[in-house]
Amino acid sequence: MKKLPFSFNAMLGAMLLLALFITGFKPAGNQTNTPTISNPSASEVCDPTRSIHVSGSALINVIPDRALVQLGVQSNGKTVKAVQQANSMAIQNVIAALKKQGIEAKDITTDVYNITPIYEDYDALYIKGYRIYNTVAVTVREVSKTSEVVATALSAGANQVNDVQFYTTELRTYRDQARKLAVTAAKEKAHALASAAGADTGCVLTISENTWSYYNGWGYGMGTANLWTQNTVQNAAPSGQSGSSDGEEPISLGQISVKAEVEVTYALD
Repeated sequence: MKKLPFSFNAMLGAMLLLALFITGFKPAGNQTNTPTISNPSASEVCDPTRSIHVSGSALINVIPDRALVQLGVQSNGKTVKAVQQANSMAIQNVIAALKKQGIEAKDITTDVYNITPIYEDYDALYIKGYRIYNTVAVTVREVSKTSEVVATALSAGANQVNDVQFYTTELRTYRDQARKLAVTAAKEKAHALASAAGADTGCVLTISENTWSYYNGWGYGMGTANLWTQNTVQNAAPSGQSGSSDGEEPISLGQISVKAEVEVTYALD
């Protein structure tokens, strides 16, 4: 058998190694799992230059399960000591009466305590007495007893009802529901508008939520004014103002509203 020259064998070996290198061959002992990245098809790519921007909102009405009542005791006296004693006695009577109604001590907190001088007239420097504004915030867990709690406090010595607010302890649950409904509303609106223009909605480019707070209460007790300002508060009319009630109770629970509003931008296909 005729033997090939050594130089020819070396050339064949080099060519074989080059072919293996080009084809990406790896020895069995050194193989690794390399993820394969596939290029998305043209239909899967969002085109931000063609888009539609819409808003969606949802409102959920729920029955409140808590009430926050701000009660005030205003006292007048010729001396600071005298007015303090009178006010302290009155507020203790109010708190004792509230506890008899089942209100726990942890649910009764001092909201505002303020002593001001009473002058003879607007321009005079002569002080003829002193006045105390003492406001307590009462959390009513049995919300159906709100009217009874207010009446009891007034009978015990309170002479001001600064505010009555109803709220829900399930705010997170209702907010999540409202957000979901708002997004659904935005999606339906975008699809309807795009369809009318002969297009279709694609993927979501941007999404944001509009949030705000407000407070419509009144009175001296502003310390707790912003406790429940998450657009879920229903305010009852302060004392001396008219309020509406369809039931027999002076204070009607009614419903509170949990609102969500979103803005969404969709790509157009």
